[in-house]
Amino acid sequence: MADTQVKETNTTPTTPRAQENRGPRRPGSRPGGNRRQGGPRTFAERAKPEFDQKMLDIRRVTRVVAGGRRMSFAVTMVIGDRKGSVGVGTGKAIDTALAIGKALKTARKNMIKIKMTKELSIPYEVSAKFTSSQIAMMPNRGKGLVAGSAARTILTLAGLTNVTAKFHSGSKNKLNNARATMLALAKVATPRTPSIMEAMQSDREARINS
Repeated sequence: MADTQVKETNTTPTTPRAQENRGPRRPGSRPGGNRRQGGPRTFAERAKPEFDQKMLDIRRVTRVVAGGRRMSFAVTMVIGDRKGSVGVGTGKAIDTALAIGKALKTARKNMIKIKMTKELSIPYEVSAKFTSSQIAMMPNRGKGLVAGSAARTILTLAGLTNVTAKFHSGSKNKLNNARATMLALAKVATPRTPSIMEAMQSDREARINS
C-alpha cells in the first residue's frame, strides 16, 4: 500500500510587502490608509465683511513720462454699513486689484456717521456744491429713495431709504457727484466726523502726485 503524502498548506494570508513594512496603525485613524471616503464635503464659512462695498467708477489713465506712456487704473469705491456710516475713496495703480485696495483704504479714512431719523431719513433739507456738481437733499415721508447717479449708491450703502436727492447741474462726472453728495451728508453728520473738505483735498493731492 502506497503511502500518501499530505502537503502542508500555509493558512497565513499573504500580505503585500508595503503592508509588512508598515508599522502599527495609530489610534483613531481610519482603516484603509489615507484614502478619501465618500460623504458630504464641508466648507469653512467665509467671514462677512464689516462694510458693504460697490465700485462707482473705473477708468484707464494714461500719463506721458520721459520714457513714454505709463498706463494706470483709477477706481472710485463706496463703502457703508447700511446703519449710517458711509465713505467714498479713490485709488490709482497699475493693477486693478491694487487700485481697489487703495480706494477702500481711502474710503475708510473718509467715512462719516450720519444722524438718521427713525424713518431712516435725514433730519432736514441740505444742499452742497463741489466744482460743477450741485445737489439738494430733502427728507420725504414714506416715498422711498428717490435719487439717481452716484447719490443713489451712496444713500443705499448709508442705509437711508426715505430721502429725495436732486442734482441741479448737468454734470455727468460720477466722482464729482459723489463728492457733492458726501458734502451734503456731512452737514447732517455727527460732530466727531473729521472735516470732509480736508479729506477730499488730501485725496486729490495724492491722486495728482501719484
